[in-house]
Amino acid sequence: MKILVTGSGGFIGFHLSKYLLDKNHTVFGYDNMNSYYDVKLKRDRIKILSKSKKKFIFTKGNLEDFKKLDNVVKKNKIKIIVHLAAQAGVRHSVQNPRDYFNSNIKGFFNILETSKINKIEHLLFASTSSVYGDGKNFPLKETENTDHPLSFYAATKKSNEVMAYAYSHIYNLPATGLRFFTVYGPYGRPDMALFKFIKNMMMKRPIELYNKGNHIRDFTYVDDVVVSISKLINKPPVKKVPYDVFNIAGNEPRHLKEFLRIIEKYLNIKPKVKLLKMQIGDVHKTDANVNKLINKIKFKPKIKAEEGISKFIDWYKNQFNQESKKNENSC
Repeated sequence: MKILVTGSGGFIGFHLSKYLLDKNHTVFGYDNMNSYYDVKLKRDRIKILSKSKKKFIFTKGNLEDFKKLDNVVKKNKIKIIVHLAAQAGVRHSVQNPRDYFNSNIKGFFNILETSKINKIEHLLFASTSSVYGDGKNFPLKETENTDHPLSFYAATKKSNEVMAYAYSHIYNLPATGLRFFTVYGPYGRPDMALFKFIKNMMMKRPIELYNKGNHIRDFTYVDDVVVSISKLINKPPVKKVPYDVFNIAGNEPRHLKEFLRIIEKYLNIKPKVKLLKMQIGDVHKTDANVNKLINKIKFKPKIKAEEGISKFIDWYKNQFNQESKKNENSC
């Protein structure tokens, strides 16, 4: 099967592409490799995918460049798109909303247009738990009201869901939204809490705990996310309006300070902590109901926080040691 994965240089896009390649699919990666965070990490991911003995064909390009995007889809006769490219980050969206408009609104419109023109059989696209805003009806079901996003990032993702529904209704485009809940794991984003905590602790720097660590997050290990997406690929919506949305979550909400205690246990390092107030755009709690997903794909998230954090620490230490050796050799 030929599958286009946008954001293949990103965290989830990399892991999904690798998984699909291992399952003998042909993956067409598309990413602009921007500098929102360390580009070297993105290059490392693409390098791993490119070394695969299976087929990985990569195009560097912006979502806003419709001609280039559409050419990749048309030329390669792609029928499945997994759209994971986006400008991410709640806090960054407060200071740089235009980045989010260009990538997440204009870019997503181009994804919808090329899907319509090329008669895509199933479009799966990344949404976020942030669309629920400061919802209180836990665990959160997909039927909850999502009309009150607390950040512009969340607003762009809510817009994606509405736009996709309209295209499904008007053009009969099968589309599935994926509401991700705090995804973590090896090769994760450096701006996420787990990465920042471990890096600062190992470098004996203080870590910043917003809301004094009283946030509750439904942490989700990336392997569970990838399996969930892969199982949804062959299950496009078949309703009158072929549109659906699913929570993709670990089903294991934890306080951030509890998450930190697990890291402390595995690193055996006592952290220096700076307690900070709640940030604009942040929500206090995420906690997903995943029954709809389980019923659809007959798969339940398996990786608990202790195991997932241990796996990430093993990866990070290996990366840290490799970087240290390179720096020593370059001196």
